[in-house]
Amino acid sequence: MTRARRVRPAAPGAPPGNRPGAPPPPDGPWRALRTAGGPIAVVDLDAFDANAEGLLRRAAGTPIRVASKSVRSRALISRVLQMEGYAGVLGYSVREAVWLAEHGIRDVVVAYPSVDRDAIAAVASSPALAEQICFMVDLPEHVRLLVDLAVLAGARLRVAIDADCSLRLGPLSVGVHRSKVRTPEDAGRLAGLIARTPGVRLCGLMLYEAQVAGVPDDRRGIRLVKRLSNDQLSRRRREIRAAVEGHGSLELVNGGGTGSLHTTRLDPAVTELAAGSGLFMPASFDGFADLGTRPAAWFASPVTRKPADDVVVTFSGGYHASGAPGRSRLPVPTYPAGLSYFAQEGAGEVQTPLRGAAARRLNVGDLVWFRHAKAGEMCERFTELLLVRGGQVVERVPTYRGEGQSFG
Repeated sequence: MTRARRVRPAAPGAPPGNRPGAPPPPDGPWRALRTAGGPIAVVDLDAFDANAEGLLRRAAGTPIRVASKSVRSRALISRVLQMEGYAGVLGYSVREAVWLAEHGIRDVVVAYPSVDRDAIAAVASSPALAEQICFMVDLPEHVRLLVDLAVLAGARLRVAIDADCSLRLGPLSVGVHRSKVRTPEDAGRLAGLIARTPGVRLCGLMLYEAQVAGVPDDRRGIRLVKRLSNDQLSRRRREIRAAVEGHGSLELVNGGGTGSLHTTRLDPAVTELAAGSGLFMPASFDGFADLGTRPAAWFASPVTRKPADDVVVTFSGGYHASGAPGRSRLPVPTYPAGLSYFAQEGAGEVQTPLRGAAARRLNVGDLVWFRHAKAGEMCERFTELLLVRGGQVVERVPTYRGEGQSFG
């Protein structure tokens, strides 16, 4: 016996486009495309641009650094950076940062520590790249690796410290596990090491509250965790920043994400915000209240089989998202509304069976539209994005992969 995928109830306060299970509007981008030979990725520029404006309104004047991992298209990153209020990129790889900087995108902070010696050496050997790229550290080992390569090249590399912002309640920690810099004392010691060491220059601090920015707030317990986190963070950010600034002035103090722009911007310790997922609004962001954004990215896959009147099979589609494994990582069948996965098969490597009343109206060759659970990860499956405006395909732009780039 098979069971259809359970649809979560609508999130209170979420706009119609964000509500899980809500029927898609009939005038969506699906008007632009009826058939395709294989899966295609589509971005609705009307929604994308509106989302970019919406994020700016939530930031209320605090600059937003574009999180490139959530976009993975150089053309769309450049499009956002042309808007007043966006400044710089929060990258995820040193090689990516080099590639972006060589293509004219300025001010890239690599948000994660790197041990890619060749890529770091490339930055160290180029004064122009060294000026545009900032490295992230949270361990002395990270600093020593940068210094080894900087001294060899006679360079001085820009460095930022990633401080842990998880919620601490006694022995309990709620958040992500990544940085060992947890206290003002930890931050001060690492900042002191950087300040005393030739070859590196302290320029920034990152204080990202993943348990607030990246977790939907459609449950009471989660909303409580977020309130406690924000209360604790306002003090911790201030103290950590003070400890770091005891060893040098900072060019930037970064915080926040798509789901927390409106709260992080209120913290005077933060000088800039980061966001990226809100531009595409993937399915994992359904359940955030009052984001004011709407879905802007899909992939569409053709029906290749019809084994029963109420069952269709689409080509490929098994584009699972990162994170804790589970059904929330699956793409969401969106249009036509009323299709669901078979529990035993899910989204498949070569074919994806779906069932529901909507299947009766679909023929072989028709497209089924899906939303990916994460934003930029969809782009790793496609070489180009079809940009749609007003129900028409107006442009095609390459993804990172389409430009022959893969940064992990």
